[in-house]
Formats: sequence, structure tokens, C-alpha cells
Amino acid sequence: MIGDRSVIKNTRIIKDVLMGTDVYIKGANKLKNLTINSSAESPTQIGEGCEMVNGIIGFGCKAFYGVKAVRFILASHSQLKYGARLINSFLGDNSTISCCEVLNSLIFPAHEQHHNNSFLCASVLMGQSNMAAGATIGSNHNSRGADGELIAGRGFWPGLCVSLKHNSRFASFTLIAKGDFPAELNVPIPFSLVSNDVTNDRLVIMPAYWFLYNMYALARNAGKYNGRDKRTFRNQYFEYDYLAPDSINEILSALTVIEQAVGESVANTSTRKQAKEDAVSKGKGILQSGKDLSKQEILVSGFENSSRKVQLIKVAEAYALFKELVVYHGMMELIHYMEREKNYSIGKAIVVASKRKRSAWINIGGQLMPKPDVDRLIREIHSGKVKSWEEVHEYYHARSAEYPIRKLQHAVASMLEVLGKNAASFRQKDFEQLLLLTVKTKEWMTKGIYDSRAKDYSSPFRQMVYETKKEMENVVGKLKDNGFIEQQEQELQDFRILAKRLSTTVSK
Repeated sequence: MIGDRSVIKNTRIIKDVLMGTDVYIKGANKLKNLTINSSAESPTQIGEGCEMVNGIIGFGCKAFYGVKAVRFILASHSQLKYGARLINSFLGDNSTISCCEVLNSLIFPAHEQHHNNSFLCASVLMGQSNMAAGATIGSNHNSRGADGELIAGRGFWPGLCVSLKHNSRFASFTLIAKGDFPAELNVPIPFSLVSNDVTNDRLVIMPAYWFLYNMYALARNAGKYNGRDKRTFRNQYFEYDYLAPDSINEILSALTVIEQAVGESVANTSTRKQAKEDAVSKGKGILQSGKDLSKQEILVSGFENSSRKVQLIKVAEAYALFKELVVYHGMMELIHYMEREKNYSIGKAIVVASKRKRSAWINIGGQLMPKPDVDRLIREIHSGKVKSWEEVHEYYHARSAEYPIRKLQHAVASMLEVLGKNAASFRQKDFEQLLLLTVKTKEWMTKGIYDSRAKDYSSPFRQMVYETKKEMENVVGKLKDNGFIEQQEQELQDFRILAKRLSTTVSK
């Protein structure tokens, strides 16, 4: 079946294909057993040399230049190009795979993969991921059984020529430095830089790396993914912010991991292994005391399937940053709610924001949902209460509509947990004090965005390929004209004004 206004040119084989309106196909080799969704608002295009069999293609997709796709699903506005191979896999909305091979993988929205020597196999990547050239994600046959799986939270970014083993798991926004990692990994701390220290034969983890050294990329990506979301119907809420229920939960879990590591590495003077609760308590005391840990060797266990050391670095800085970010996120969500609802009574706002306790959240295809809600959907499917795909979609859309208020409630519950307070004891003076801290956090984040970008202009290794500074600015643009930095500085000014107004407007 061929929809209205569809064009087919120079195509060899079309068999068992249902295509919507406004499809444009030119020079394809073979299209068999496909559903091609397309509309006037979101037309789909298939170009030269493509062979696509047994698949579903979403609205606004593009495939061209020798693509091979077998047993696949392309979600809306995703792209395959330049010889990409997609087999037994799902590619989420607004994603691009170019040149490389992807097998047996579930990839959530806003994934980018552009290099011919990348390889990806048996993975769940939860969106906003970026694969560098030469990355081997999942070494085949590293056991006597079938291959395992790699699971990575949002913002996964393996560096050049990274080689990883199955099974491995990574928290949100993990950056992996170039290297051949010899064993399976389980890194539960988000926003980390993971490095293989070959010289000292150890794994090195730097928590909170993005906030310490690369705020520009972290903040810019959040806006970039939202700007690239080309869905005509945004009836499913995709979370692009780096601070959200999934990453906040990981931060709170990471605080305990860091406390335990410090307690076991610094406070344990006995050769006997101490109980986890004792180590956490001792580590928490050390970290809160402000003791200098820069020369201490902080080790953790369970991060790598090997007997070699796994070291945490910058732990004091990361610990303080993580707690500050949880408070910042809670305050920002509370402020957004008060502005959105024109509800400037802190007492009333806290009542709404504290109706639910903090719970686990699951990333289900780019949409974040509390685990109890996911479990409920599964139970209703098993019991027969939910009987059709339409009802499943309705459930997703209903949870999506609830997401802003549920996100607020989770953020405030997390903030109160870090502060050691409860909603009943939260007063106007607490809000005013935290408002000042939130402004300071916003200030250092904005400064970090500028400083991390400024390094690209001050480094002599960046400058050496240009004859003059003027030539470099002609090529890469002037730092003072950077639109994203200007936007962030304007947002800071606007937030200062908002905070000043709230400090006089908010009532008990």
C-alpha cells in the first residue's frame, strides 16, 4: 500500500510494504516486510543502496547511502546513513547511526554514533549517548556461555578506542577514558570519569567529573537534545536534563558508596573488615569534618571483576558537590512550581511537594517513571486489566502528564533527605537561606560553563594550528560571542532577579 503524495524512483524490489503519505524513496535496492510511517508534517525518506527487511520505520526517519537494516525498529526522526548496519535492534527517537554496526541492542532517544570503526553489541543504552570512534562495546565470547549484556544510564560516553567486557553496567553520565578495560565493570556513581591506569595497574574513578571540569558540555548537551527533538506530537515526556529523578537517586546512592569507601580506607585501623554501617558512619563523619583527603588512597570494591585496586579520587570535592546539587535541584523544582502555579506560600507549596516519599525510578525508553507505577502496569497486564496496546499507550501518556508534579515531589523529598529535615519543619527562613545557596550554586555552574569552554581558547595546543589568534577566532568563533554562554549568563541574571523577588514575596 502506498499513501498519497508518495514518490518511488529507481527502486529494485518492494514487497509487502505499507507506507504512509509523503514518503520519498529513491534508488533503494530492497524493501521487504516494512511499515513506513510518514506524514506531510513528518515525511520519511529512503535513499540509494538501502536494503531494509522486517522492520518498522517511524515518522520523519531518514535512511540513505547503503544502509542495511534487518529485524529492526526506527523510532520517529531517527536516521541511518553511510553504510550503517542495524540488526535485531531498536533505535530511539531523534537518534543517528552512521557507518557502523549495531546488533542486538535497545537504544533510547537522542543517541549519536558517527564513526565507521565503532561497534556496538548486546547493549541497553538509555539515551543521550555518544559513541566515539573505535569503541568496542561488548567483547564477544568472554565466557563459555552466550554473550551477556551492557547496560548504561543516560549520557553514556565511551572515549576513543574504548574496549569493554560483558556484563557491564554504568550509572548516568559516565565518561570512559580511552583504554582497553580488561574486566567487567559495575560503576554505580553518576557523572564519573572512568580510567584504566595501566602504569599502576588499577581502575580510577573520578566522581562528579563533569561538574568539576566540563560543565560546558554537560549543560550544552541538555539544551541541544531538547532542541533536536523533532517529534511533531510530544505526547511522551522525554527527560533531557542531567538532574532528574534517575540521576538524583544515583547521586544519593553514591553518597553512601563514598562514605563507606572513606570509612574503610581512612578510619579502619584494624585488619578485620568492619561492618558496612560502621564504615558508612565513620566515613560520613570524616567527610563532614572537612578533612583533607587529597593524599589518602580511597579504595572501593565491587566496581571491577578483578583483584586489582579500584581507586576513587576527588572524593571530598565530589561528596560536597553531590549534596549541593541535590539541594539545588530540589530548590529549582520548588521555585519552578511556585512560579508556574503562582503559589507563593512556602507552606502550601511544601504540602503539595511532600505528598510522596522518594522512590526508585526507571528509564522506560526516554520517559522516566516511578518503579511502583511500572510494577503496577505489569501487574495490570498480567491480570488482564490492561488488554491492548492502546491501553498501554494511554497509561504511558497519563504518567507523562503527571511527570512534572512527580518530579517536583521526588526532588523535594531528596532535598529534605540530604538536609536531614522533614516537610513539617521546613519554614520560610529555611527557604530564604536555601534560596541564597541556590543562587551561589547557579553562579558557580555558570562560571564553570565559561571556564571549561575558555580552556579551548587558552591552550597552546589548541592555538598551534592557527597562525594568529584572529585566524583561530575566524574559524571557531570568539569566546565572547558564544551564544550558549551568553544564554547561560542571561539566565543567571534572570534567576538573581527572580530570587530577589521571591525572597520578599514568599509567605509562610
